Amino acid sequence: METLTNILSAIEGVVWGPLMLVLLLGVGLYLQIGLKLLPIRKLGMGFRLLWRGRDTGPKGAAEGEGEVSPFNALMTSLSATIGTGNIAGVATAIFLGGPGAVFWMWITALVGMATKFAEAVLAVRYREVDEAGDHVGGPMYYIKNGLGKKWAWMGSAFALFGAVAAFGIGNTVQSNSVADALESSLGLPHWITGVVIMVLAGAVILGGIRRIAKVAGKLVPLMAVAYIVCGVVVLVINADQIGTALGMIFTHAFTPVSAAGGFAGAAVAKAIQFGVARGVFSNEAGLGSAPIAHAAAKTKNPVRQGLVAMLGTFIDTIVVCSITALAILTTTWTSGETGASLTALAFNDALPGVGQHVVSLALAVFAFTTILGWAFYGEKCFEYLFGVGAIKFYRVVYILAILVGAVLPLGFVWLLASVFNAMMAIPNLIALALLSPVVFKLTKDYFDGLDVLPGEERQ
Repeated sequence: METLTNILSAIEGVVWGPLMLVLLLGVGLYLQIGLKLLPIRKLGMGFRLLWRGRDTGPKGAAEGEGEVSPFNALMTSLSATIGTGNIAGVATAIFLGGPGAVFWMWITALVGMATKFAEAVLAVRYREVDEAGDHVGGPMYYIKNGLGKKWAWMGSAFALFGAVAAFGIGNTVQSNSVADALESSLGLPHWITGVVIMVLAGAVILGGIRRIAKVAGKLVPLMAVAYIVCGVVVLVINADQIGTALGMIFTHAFTPVSAAGGFAGAAVAKAIQFGVARGVFSNEAGLGSAPIAHAAAKTKNPVRQGLVAMLGTFIDTIVVCSITALAILTTTWTSGETGASLTALAFNDALPGVGQHVVSLALAVFAFTTILGWAFYGEKCFEYLFGVGAIKFYRVVYILAILVGAVLPLGFVWLLASVFNAMMAIPNLIALALLSPVVFKLTKDYFDGLDVLPGEERQ
């Protein structure tokens, strides 16, 4: 086991090294420039489409074939992205990279909006209907249908990596984080937390995408708003420190930060590395997971769904992660704590006796919804490899893994998940770069007033 761990650690150092960060930022920047900054310019339009896409109807954006409304497709995507990364990941980025890491998280999000837009456009454009009559899509399908048979192996590779990665980052890591948080705040044994999450998640997961989307459509907005409100309260209490915090973010994005208190100090390279890596961990732009959810949306137009999809990165990183980051930087960021403990300390410093429980509850709900979202991602990857009949088997194994994750140490599982997440990103980013002309053309046609429908003949 030690040898395997060493091998995986070496692979992780390569796949999450400078080349991966350059690839993630490079493809996102290329798409953002190719789209003439459209994801930023059309942010308001995206929110209007999201509001209209809450349900089906002649006046809504949710018109067309699919299983869930555009709104619930985004909520399913957000259910998988708003999780431990927004609470523990941001804190870890600041602990390891200093305040400047937050700036690079923002940059990752701004270029990631273009990546997420392109992913959703291609997911709807090249989606299929499976044997069960459901719409399926994502990187494996736009690689196969968009790039042709000679690239099909790359789609299969993505599906394999995605099916395995779901057990790590989307399952066991989440249940373990909740178990740790509830044990420290309420004294609840790990196994009890594991059983409760397993039963609750199982009841939702066994209902498929419709039930997952329905639950996500209610839980995600409710908890996200509650967390943001509490974060804003913390910032109001520490309003006199916000200017200083913003100054540190912009200053230390380009200059080293010295050691202070329990903070060991960090070079600019560390700020960039951990800012980009944790930003991607949080919003998943480029990993290829979110388009699997958006492919199931009831929409006639891939560009409209792309405009809705890009909001996921904005909400996750620019809004939620920024609230966490500023809450930490206006309080005790040099305490020496890291992860969720640092975020809990920051909230509790402003809201004594309440703040840590807010963070624990938010972590529990966010992690729970992440488990639901990734269950759908993993089963669709598994279905691509083995067919519709294999879905039930995958769901059962996935649900049982929740309890395992809650009670076992997860160092190896986290490492495995990290490697497979990076392996997901590589074929997806290659496909996005190669299929970018399709994204640019469909987008131009849409804004020129031409019909752009999913499944049209490829040009």
